[in-house]
Amino acid sequence: MQRAAQDLLVLQLTGNSGGAVGILTALQFLPQTLFGLSGGVIADRFAKRRLLLTTQTAMGLQSLLLGVLTLTGAVNVGSVYVLAFILGTATALDSPARNAFVSELVGKERLANAVSLNSAQFNVARILGPAVAGLAVAAAGTGPVFLANAASYLAVLYGLITIRPDELHAPRQSKRGDTRLADAFRAIRTTPDLLLPITVVAFVGTFGLNFQVTISLVAITVFNSGAAAYGYLSAAYAVGSLIGAVRGAGRRKPPTAHRLVMSTVVFGLLEAAVGLMPDYATFMALLIPTGLASVTVTTTANAMTQLHADPALRGRILSVYLLVLLGALPWEHPWSASSPTPSAPATASSSAAPSPRSPPSPCPR
Repeated sequence: MQRAAQDLLVLQLTGNSGGAVGILTALQFLPQTLFGLSGGVIADRFAKRRLLLTTQTAMGLQSLLLGVLTLTGAVNVGSVYVLAFILGTATALDSPARNAFVSELVGKERLANAVSLNSAQFNVARILGPAVAGLAVAAAGTGPVFLANAASYLAVLYGLITIRPDELHAPRQSKRGDTRLADAFRAIRTTPDLLLPITVVAFVGTFGLNFQVTISLVAITVFNSGAAAYGYLSAAYAVGSLIGAVRGAGRRKPPTAHRLVMSTVVFGLLEAAVGLMPDYATFMALLIPTGLASVTVTTTANAMTQLHADPALRGRILSVYLLVLLGALPWEHPWSASSPTPSAPATASSSAAPSPRSPPSPCPR
């Protein structure tokens, strides 16, 4: 909801500038490239629960400050840019620790199911969040959305505080000199069960997970549709992703290299078939199994990476995984692709809610 409202706020402040929203998106995701690996080192050096308390508090304060600035009329594009970069930095430090913390919560035998369940809740948020944000912004403006998001962090912090540390499956804490990135790269290079999923997500992220750009282009330039039609296509893909995540959460068998390779092949074939669909209805229908296949690839790769990573190296190895996954995703923003052409001026309805988007990272908040 916050990211959707943030985009709308920048559009409002800049007179519907797609370029300004593109800069905002880049500033929010650039820290993953700059600081993502450092986040893995920090995750292995400090207790992950305490680190998450710090990063989640920073995210909550960022949202609170943005909400206050918006409601008081003191907000400007520069302040939104700075706060977006701060949010991105906190997320880059938070992501390796949060993903590695899953294994400490549930243990090795339930890890694959937990990763899929985590993906399921992320896809629910991806479906509902932008829609709820659009309605909330239309009813009350962007400021209350930021404040509501800030308040939601209280539940997150309460959950982290009330976790009983003695029941966690926590590895031995690494010493300062033992948290070198070189050790993670060496482990990945010499462990096939780590090298395979990380290599797969690098290729899939670069060449396959580009739907936030391609769907908008197809909806606008091929099917001559508008923002609403693009929203339906995005929702179809997200529904398929949700089905895949729920299906994965119920699996009894651990992830294997065979499942990863086969799901990657199926995803590639489905994506190629989507590009050949002759009309809007068949295009949208095929996005559902494509979304299912894409989540099967990413959740299987994530679970394999966590299962085969040395617990003392898990944060650093996951930071490499997240870097190759998120760093490979296209940064072009859907608004730039779906902005109205001169012959079709924007209407209030077309700009009331942003298109659902988010990279298939392993469940960023």
